[in-house]
Amino acid sequence: MHHPLRWLTAAVLSLTVLSCAQQDNLPAPVVTASSSADVSSAGFPESFETGTKTAYSTGSVTLGSGSWTFTDALLGNTSSDRKTGSQSARVRNTGSLTMNFNASTGAGVVTVQHAKYGSDGTSQWELWVSQNGGSYAKVGSTITTSSTSLSTASFTVNQSGNVRLQIRKTSGGSSRISFDNLTVEQYGSGGGTTTPPPSTSSKKFLFDGSHGELAGNADWVLDVNSGVASRYPSPAASGITSSTPETYWTGAVSAWGVALVKLGHSVEQLPAGTAISYGNSNNPQDLSNYTVFVVDEPNTVFSSTEKTAILQFVQNGGGLFMISDHMISDRNNDGWDSPQIWNDLMSNNSVKVNPFGFSINSDNVVENSANALVSASNPIMNGSQGLVSQLSFHNGATMTLNPTANSTVQGLIWRKTASQGTSLAMAASSTFGTGRVVIIGDSSPADDGTGSPGNTVYNGWSENVSHARLHLNASLWLAKLQ
Repeated sequence: MHHPLRWLTAAVLSLTVLSCAQQDNLPAPVVTASSSADVSSAGFPESFETGTKTAYSTGSVTLGSGSWTFTDALLGNTSSDRKTGSQSARVRNTGSLTMNFNASTGAGVVTVQHAKYGSDGTSQWELWVSQNGGSYAKVGSTITTSSTSLSTASFTVNQSGNVRLQIRKTSGGSSRISFDNLTVEQYGSGGGTTTPPPSTSSKKFLFDGSHGELAGNADWVLDVNSGVASRYPSPAASGITSSTPETYWTGAVSAWGVALVKLGHSVEQLPAGTAISYGNSNNPQDLSNYTVFVVDEPNTVFSSTEKTAILQFVQNGGGLFMISDHMISDRNNDGWDSPQIWNDLMSNNSVKVNPFGFSINSDNVVENSANALVSASNPIMNGSQGLVSQLSFHNGATMTLNPTANSTVQGLIWRKTASQGTSLAMAASSTFGTGRVVIIGDSSPADDGTGSPGNTVYNGWSENVSHARLHLNASLWLAKLQ
């Protein structure tokens, strides 16, 4: 609820209200960061687009990452080879793909895409790792390939020094498996997920910049040029490749946007002064033109018309990504904190009271919690971008869940000492109508440490590997891609 008395104290609070990512308990600050290391091992991701090998007989082939030995395997480019580019690796019987070179920076998380070749039967395969080029050890579980659509298998290798990988097909006889887009994260990089290949279904994501997301020390947009978050980030997204760093754009959530583009999606910003509408054919940025609407820590209240537009967008199938912050984080001193703005959207609208089944608490939490939902079937916590196991808050707010208001509401991560129930959720999801909603109670995990000149921001995106995974898994779930 909006408290009028806070207008009287705004001047005092403005002296202490800093960015959520501007507290003493945060990781080391980055002032107008200008570079960001790529966490992928040199030569990766391996897309199998370079090289030629047309026979199954054992032989070496030079790929983009280096030399590999293909045993009972080849590079296939037929319509039955499952791939995101022009070709992928195809393995039959008990064949294998083996690196003939070292990944000298070790290996953290390794991901591999796989699918059945043509109409072949189900097969299984495994990932093996060597640190001396001779003896190998199996990593993770045996993977079953039963679909003709590429899916991503993730392995936590976590080995330093020289590492070589080997993919071994272990069952299925003559049935063949297509392998594509192998990513290797440097050991100890803490850089979040590596980037799987582009999705075959491109979606449009709209990041809000119209509700004070640039107020104060904040930069909760993809890109800022001369203090303006324009519709299209600059340089153009068409220039992004698999190796493009997040510093390609200057907003504090540029890493998120660049990652979505690498996954094959398009991103835009809603500039300040642009209306939020739904069903208005005269507005080129009407929500009906997008799949997911991302609002990271709004600092001005939504109008009644905007609230109706947002709720109808979700009700009719859209995805809404809500990010809040803690109380006493009013960056523009207008008397409204982001928890109040979000609660006002949900409690004071013409569509439905408490449509999503949660409300944001007036608290201020600083902790790293591993009290996470464990579910192999939950696509947000265990999706294509990897397993989510923890969440770090640097001054954030929790949620209270109300399954009576919306039976689909689901807590995802809770405070360390909380039971996995309806109280003290740090992240949650729900559905409304035919649409989907995700909320995270702190803006710090999405902050990538780059922003406008003069702003002091912090790298929460790479603080732990789960942050990027959580935001990207949730984005794809909201877009109904997983």
